Amino acid sequence: MTSDIITPSAAAKPAPHSSAPSRAARELGLKRGEFELAVMLGRIRTVAETAGGQRRVTREEIDRVRGSEGFPEALRESVRAVGTTEGAALMDITTARFTRLARAGVLTPVKFYLNRYRAVVWLYLAEDLRRFAQAEYNSGLLTGRIPEPMRARLEEGQDLRARNWRGRHAGFLLRQSKDPWERAAATASLLDPVQIAEIVRDPYERAYLNRLKPAPRTQSAPDSPSARIVESITTADDPDEIRWLRSNLLTGLMKARAQRPAPRPAPRPSPQPAPHTPELEERHDTPAPAPADASTPEARGLRKWLRRRRA
Repeated sequence: MTSDIITPSAAAKPAPHSSAPSRAARELGLKRGEFELAVMLGRIRTVAETAGGQRRVTREEIDRVRGSEGFPEALRESVRAVGTTEGAALMDITTARFTRLARAGVLTPVKFYLNRYRAVVWLYLAEDLRRFAQAEYNSGLLTGRIPEPMRARLEEGQDLRARNWRGRHAGFLLRQSKDPWERAAATASLLDPVQIAEIVRDPYERAYLNRLKPAPRTQSAPDSPSARIVESITTADDPDEIRWLRSNLLTGLMKARAQRPAPRPAPRPSPQPAPHTPELEERHDTPAPAPADASTPEARGLRKWLRRRRA
């Protein structure tokens, strides 16, 4: 895999004369899956408008790819992904041996999808399989008895396909950006929320990482059976893998915090004093008339009564 992906800073401005992925794929004659793989493998370079924003393809990049040798057949062949049956045929081995090699971690998937029965279908880069089969030092894995240590692990239920895919996917995500917060979000996307909460105690930092994390790999409703299957594949479950991701996330957070803090809510404005109104002040300064004393009418009535007695 190559790493020549253009990675602007978080404050990057929209690239002039750039196209959205869907339009770029049409101009290059690629299907959606082919285009995504071409970007992942560095065959097509993308730019980001802002941190966490949609990546685009510049006009110069489209022209460069169209002008490459053997376009478009060579580009399509370089991103061709095959399943178990076709992959086994490419390597001239049985599908059973192919599956065992993949479960043992010898062959690394490049992508996956769920079929209509919600079974996971792993796909492999045809270019990778051809290279593996042509390498002389791999001949012992293609014929004869599988080595005893590998066979023992397989009999215990070893299946490294999901872990190997996550490792490959993590490399792609980290190469996509140089922004430290985006890179930390890419690492965090492979850990479950409990692991993230233990490492990232600040709720505003967690919210920022959540906003920057890659788009989910399924369009299914949250908590649906399909979404849960995809989540199990995209979330690290091996202890060694989890330790490695946690360590990388801690290192990434230190670099991100050193560059800029995570966004926080603006402080609430202080209450403003009432406006100065002279008329109100004058009115308040004038003494209010004293309330009538209830005893005054009574005294007047008593004096009138005494005068009548004297008369």
